[in-house]
Amino acid sequence: MPDRPVAVHLFSGVGGMGLGFEQAGFDVISAVDIERINIETHEKNFPRCKTWCTDLSLASGHQIREKTGIGEKQIDVVLAGPPCQGFSLIGKRRKDDPRNLLLFDLARLLGELSPSYCVIENVEGILLGNARTILDEFLARIGCAGYSVVRPLKVLDAAEFGVPQRRRRVFILGYRSGLVAPQYPEPNCGYGKNGEYNGPKVWDAISDLPRISNYNYLFKEDTFQGDLGRPSDYARLLRGDARDPDDKSIGRVRNGDGLGGCLRTVHGARTIKRFRRTEQGSNEKVSRFYRLAKNDLAPTLRAGTGPAQGSFMAPRPIHPFQDRCITVREAARLHSFPDWFHFHPTKWHGFRQIGNSVPPLLSRAVAQSIAHALKLSD
Repeated sequence: MPDRPVAVHLFSGVGGMGLGFEQAGFDVISAVDIERINIETHEKNFPRCKTWCTDLSLASGHQIREKTGIGEKQIDVVLAGPPCQGFSLIGKRRKDDPRNLLLFDLARLLGELSPSYCVIENVEGILLGNARTILDEFLARIGCAGYSVVRPLKVLDAAEFGVPQRRRRVFILGYRSGLVAPQYPEPNCGYGKNGEYNGPKVWDAISDLPRISNYNYLFKEDTFQGDLGRPSDYARLLRGDARDPDDKSIGRVRNGDGLGGCLRTVHGARTIKRFRRTEQGSNEKVSRFYRLAKNDLAPTLRAGTGPAQGSFMAPRPIHPFQDRCITVREAARLHSFPDWFHFHPTKWHGFRQIGNSVPPLLSRAVAQSIAHALKLSD
């Protein structure tokens, strides 16, 4: 195998951004996260990647190199998705949220690791109010470490890169002085003159997945055993039934012997009745859960809160035709994760892992831009 550019993933979660970079031809050799469950899930999905479970506010670049076996190897790109809840427009946006200051630790680590490029992803709210002050200080600090950033900073919508979900996130593209500046990727999907979206939609993502109400064993087991339905072109790629010419990732086997992420939710009779009365594309009146529309995009899949903030599960969309919330696997399809990708078998952790992840197809588009700049810098 020819040498692939090297990526290190900080605040890695389960590796959605890392997967996109691998699909673009990078070798993600190192991943660091504070949550043990995320690291264990990451190890299942990236067995060749060395991981370290630690608090990055207490870690040094030297320790990361030592603990994950990087040694003196030159790092082509550092990927990072620092916790965003303190910046989110949906959350309380506490100025004193300690997670906000992790951006400054990231700036320090970039200076210590000295990658050629860096990619940082966060919510739109980081551009506004007190969060913008923290962001500007972060940009000043990495500037002092020798990095420029592509300006103006851009918000990318996952739907414009083939993900059947409206999900807008800020991406910061940094590069070391003297190297070729990367460019933000151009959308490959979007809206026509009549407002019609020309990319994959909800039903393209999940129509072939099992009708789980027919399988009582899925109340206790996470994995569906059986045949899937006829896939769309989008689903065919995620199932691994068709070759994706732009996917340069290292081959994986399918997710065990069956399809993981299919654990059912127990809904009460009243809840089911309310779901049944809810039309596609509208919110259920009591829970305010959104019912997915077959021929539209999904709303942003949210993560909920961690243990320190009460362990609240974010609202989960209602299936377009079945009177229930979607499964973890259906959420993964709406996020562009391939079917071989593992998540924690509990619904709370599984949905949180997806909601905190960068959709791989969006990450791939950004990674291709970084790869192009790397080639021009050689």
